[in-house]
Amino acid sequence: MLKIFKLEFMKKSVLLTALWLLGISSVFAQNQQTYSELVNEAWGLYESKNFQESAEKYSEAFKSKGDKGAINDRYNAACSWALAKEIDSSFVQLFRISEKGNYTNYSHITTDSDLSILHSDKRWNEVINLVKVNKEKAEANFDKPLVAILDSVYKYDQGLRMQANTVYDKYGRDSQETKDLWKSIAENDSLNLIIVKKILDERGWLGADIIGNQGNTTLFLVIQHADLKTQEKYLPMMREAVKKGNARPSALALLEDRVALGQGKRQLYGSQIGLDRESGVYYVLPLEDPENVDKRRAAMELGDLQDYVSNWNIVWDVEKYIKELPDIEAKQKK
Repeated sequence: MLKIFKLEFMKKSVLLTALWLLGISSVFAQNQQTYSELVNEAWGLYESKNFQESAEKYSEAFKSKGDKGAINDRYNAACSWALAKEIDSSFVQLFRISEKGNYTNYSHITTDSDLSILHSDKRWNEVINLVKVNKEKAEANFDKPLVAILDSVYKYDQGLRMQANTVYDKYGRDSQETKDLWKSIAENDSLNLIIVKKILDERGWLGADIIGNQGNTTLFLVIQHADLKTQEKYLPMMREAVKKGNARPSALALLEDRVALGQGKRQLYGSQIGLDRESGVYYVLPLEDPENVDKRRAAMELGDLQDYVSNWNIVWDVEKYIKELPDIEAKQKK
């Protein structure tokens, strides 16, 4: 009887533990979504120059996560507080990220005009000195030759792509100039891929602690711009890198979506956008379970889909999208 009781007790304990973990997971996902929504609202208020409201919305976001917040979000909150002339509140955020968050972007903080009002305050030099020390510590273990190589790769990856919209506007998407541009981009991509594949094959997916944030981003960009076979090869490596903290979940989401679509499946996070050449209208490429996309995006540290697709002047209407999805998928198969 004792053994049976013990077994039943264990089963109940396991069940209760599982339910408890599911509850915690659900609460975490809800909190993450709330946080992302509030941060997106705060950013929108900043862009519309409602700085006081923006700063207060950031505070609301941090409160929703038990006074926790991403370093970049706290930095942006400091900017909003500074632009609202709330000097003390701005410094609270800056000291938080420099003392506890080990903020390292010295070149940015010292040239950001949003914070100009703080420069005459004696606390400014304290913050700047902390950031400088953080930067020196962070770069102490950098593989500097590799950082330099990846810096060049990044420039080759992004340089011509940054010219694309200008070329489209001036000559049109079907012009010879556009074709020549993408031919040059493809040539750069093939050369970059040789370099990045060698790094990944020999040293794995290195984190920002070794190659810096830009170097880490460069690994992702080159694989994201590669052929499907290459993406499929390195996708498991990137998944492991995210688990180890050597890659960002948000970047992984983009690669997951691109691979899924390349395999003829639906994307999960809505990151991939299509263009109807006849109408000139952009649309979200085939998406699985559209109703819950923002929950999935929040889990990958992405903002809500509406804010994302607004960059292409898309209004996200989930019910309308579900009705149009069969046509979207048929369009993709042509």
